[in-house]
Amino acid sequence: MKQNLNYKSFKTGAVITMLSGIILLAASFSIGKIPLFLMLNTNLGTFADWFFHYYTNAGDGLVWIAVLLIVVFILKRKDLLPLLISSFILVTIFTQICKYIIVPDEPRPIKAIADTSLIHTVPGVELHTISSFPSGHTAAAFAFYLLFCLMLPQSWWLIAGLILALLVGYSRVYLAQHFPVDVGAGMVVAFLSVWLSLFVQAYFVKRRALKKAKAEI
Repeated sequence: MKQNLNYKSFKTGAVITMLSGIILLAASFSIGKIPLFLMLNTNLGTFADWFFHYYTNAGDGLVWIAVLLIVVFILKRKDLLPLLISSFILVTIFTQICKYIIVPDEPRPIKAIADTSLIHTVPGVELHTISSFPSGHTAAAFAFYLLFCLMLPQSWWLIAGLILALLVGYSRVYLAQHFPVDVGAGMVVAFLSVWLSLFVQAYFVKRRALKKAKAEI
């Protein structure tokens, strides 16, 4: 019965994730979500347009399937399926409840900003207009980051994974799909989802242990 989770890296990653989210939320309220968006949504050139156009998909929902395959076939950690599946379910639930119940039809940048000429857009990217809060791509990316903080014993992921997740979050602003406040909220959603999933994992570990103990009697 494996457990062997890297709680040290997870705690550090969780603190970084929450602090980053809180900073973005606080900056959005102090500076204003539109001014902060316009500060970050700046044209960085053709390569950045191309890179973020495709890299933003690293936070797409389909990536959960890739993560599942990595966990099962590469890391060989079938015992962590409750952690992974519950994280996916919670990220989805929290994101959808916010988007469609708590703050339904929240306008995205292209709809919220009257002078759209101020917005940098990337050719070929379909701009969504509503359901802005929070960023689902960011929530997924940071959930992946925190999950692998737990699963990988190596410390290199703590920084490398953070950079990869931050790039997904920034891509949502660069592509004019979300405000920074949405990205910050996505980070909070990721932390809450993975943290709560640890309790689900613990429950299944305890249940397996009880079954094993009964079988040995």
